[in-house]
Amino acid sequence: MIHRYKLGGLNLVLDVCSGSVHLVDDVAYDIIGLYEERNRADILSAMREKYAGVSAEEIAECYDQVEALRQAGKLFAPDTFEPMADTLKRKSGNTVKALCLHVAHTCNLNCSYCFASQGKYHGDRALMPFAVGKQAFDFLIENSAGRRNLEVDFFGGEPLMNFGVVKELVAYARAREKECGKNFRFTLTTNGMLIDDDVIDFANREMSNVVLSLDGRKEIHDRFRVDYAGNGSWERIVPKFQKLVEARGHKNYYMRGTFTHANPDFLEDIKQMLDLGFTELSMEPVVCAPGDPSALTEADLPVVMEQYEKLAELMLARHREGRPFTFYHYMIDLSGGPCIYKRISGCGSGTEYMAVTPWGDLYPCHQFVGDEAFKLGNVWDGVTAPEVREEFASCNVYAKPECRDCWARLYCSGGCAANAYHATGSVRGVYEAGCELFRKRMECAIMLEAAKRLDPEDY
Repeated sequence: MIHRYKLGGLNLVLDVCSGSVHLVDDVAYDIIGLYEERNRADILSAMREKYAGVSAEEIAECYDQVEALRQAGKLFAPDTFEPMADTLKRKSGNTVKALCLHVAHTCNLNCSYCFASQGKYHGDRALMPFAVGKQAFDFLIENSAGRRNLEVDFFGGEPLMNFGVVKELVAYARAREKECGKNFRFTLTTNGMLIDDDVIDFANREMSNVVLSLDGRKEIHDRFRVDYAGNGSWERIVPKFQKLVEARGHKNYYMRGTFTHANPDFLEDIKQMLDLGFTELSMEPVVCAPGDPSALTEADLPVVMEQYEKLAELMLARHREGRPFTFYHYMIDLSGGPCIYKRISGCGSGTEYMAVTPWGDLYPCHQFVGDEAFKLGNVWDGVTAPEVREEFASCNVYAKPECRDCWARLYCSGGCAANAYHATGSVRGVYEAGCELFRKRMECAIMLEAAKRLDPEDY
């Protein structure tokens, strides 16, 4: 399978199964488009008619080059990956490598679009006791088999509302690392309201990454991210974020924004983040019910698609100016990247990655927390619902018929199970609107990386 498209003034051809990306001229672009449908003579005749200014010899040479790429396995490569679809998860067995630790099911903000019901996850407000968190770490260590590198995300709600326990848990994990032969990598996600010098010092010492919630423009941010008195939070958190990022040396963090029906023109929010001095950025489409006022509509999608293209153009321009910035969804490695087993098996939710509630219950990921149908077990007894784990273990890109003819399947690995479930009622379904956005992001990301490689100063 190939995917051809034009973007940023380039003709791009992606060979899906080999991963090869080709930048081609107009003649080659058209030849590749006809290659599987027509024979050599017909294609050469069509090209001579269309491109009168190109000699017959040059057209024939171009065709032969396309044929050589096919024979080399770099164009029209066959899909031989399906037999491997469950290999990685089967090989991993019951190994767990990462936990999303919900240390606080409560929040000091009252964001109307919050998928977690203002941090309560449609349940009771609660803070995780140290004993529960300690048992979660013991569960992770005991179920991580031979894996040395383990990851724990401190999540909420707002995890800094339970900062004392976060510090205790990190100290406990560090104390156990050497005796267990493990290495912990921590991430903290925060809305910023409780950041102070103690938090900054601790985060910069212990957190491999910090995710900071900011929706960009003040008027957009303050429309949704308000406290319980209805006051916006932008002016209170931005100086704290700037201080924290400065102290981190402007690395190992993400400004994580949400765009909604109110700001499908989210590039303006990214520009605001850049103006504030932030360069590690992410903007995510809102996750909410279709009828919610915040939900993106069909009319919003063309605007969003255009924003992704303009974002890639801005990133390329700033790269050439020596002022690059990172956009999470455009991070792609055209020369390497994840192994094929990982690319076809999915994110690992429900198998090697789990979320832990303040009460110690286990769920496949944070977006399933509170849905009893997906409760896996708890940190004391382990997985007591193996059928739920098996449902996620069997979920891969080849388990979804809709993915088979999608050119982006080896980049999304079948997409988000939670989004699929909420859209279709099945973790094996597909969230089509999300697929459209993902495909556009991949087109932009590939174009961006290809364009950078045309810049002689990069080599």
